[in-house]
Amino acid sequence: MILFTAKVSRKHKDKLEATFQSLEFVYSESKEETYNHITEAEVLVTYGSDLTEELLKNAASLKWVMVLSAGVDDLPCQFLEEKGIVVTNARGIHKVQMAEYAISMLLQVYRQEKFLMKNETEKKWDKSIKVNEITGKTIVIAGTGAIGQEVARLAKAFRMETIGISRSGKKVEFFDENHTNDKLKKVLVQADFIVSVLPSTEETKDFFKEEHFHSMPEHSVFLNMGRGDAVKTGTILEAVQHGDIAHAVLDVFEEEPLPEDHPFWSEENITITPHISGLSPDYVKRAMEIFTANLENYMEQKDNYINKINLSRGY
Repeated sequence: MILFTAKVSRKHKDKLEATFQSLEFVYSESKEETYNHITEAEVLVTYGSDLTEELLKNAASLKWVMVLSAGVDDLPCQFLEEKGIVVTNARGIHKVQMAEYAISMLLQVYRQEKFLMKNETEKKWDKSIKVNEITGKTIVIAGTGAIGQEVARLAKAFRMETIGISRSGKKVEFFDENHTNDKLKKVLVQADFIVSVLPSTEETKDFFKEEHFHSMPEHSVFLNMGRGDAVKTGTILEAVQHGDIAHAVLDVFEEEPLPEDHPFWSEENITITPHISGLSPDYVKRAMEIFTANLENYMEQKDNYINKINLSRGY
């Protein structure tokens, strides 16, 4: 049995059932239904938030979990590993929309679009606004996976110098330079733009510290669309208010939703978006393509799953 707790449309269900006619698909509509079926399920398809140790204790037949999102930081990874359950995710399906978000936000800052829209609302004709160009600038991207690579690829269309920061520091396509995490402070002095697409792991929590913002040029723009715990709220606020950086673009936060009384809202040099950089009308379609390919591997008893999670590392 393949149990879906993730909600998918009828067209996706029909396609699955037509392709895999010998398999039984069950689509749970409630927590009660999930608990009723989990004992028999060999495969669980979920968005992750409902995958608890309590549920897994009843999953006697479960062999594989497909998470239809990229984040797995809230999963009980140790428990899954102990039970020998394979976990895969939808890593990579966010790269197009998130790279577009990053470039659009950098352009928004440099072309002063917040002020132009404000002037439009106020019917104010003001040609004194100073705009800038992102072409030819230097961008440092923390996280050189699929999303980081796509940001770098688009940055190359603007003839940017692209510098990647990652755990391994290995050479990655579309980056002019690649460095290990411990070289972050050294490369930040060159950065016009800093983009974080880091996942949430023990290694990446509070990744950007005060010393890093002090190393960034005063004209630099910091953009975080990875995970909110990569940098403390107070560190960003202080960097903006003290002029260590010119602007911060934030799509993720330590606390979500961002409270109405949060000081970020009143900062002119902070752009806030409500964790929407990964949204796309093609999200589920892309995730289901990964699931379908992995389901074929599962049926053929192959171990070459796409996006297999290293549960001991948490990604």
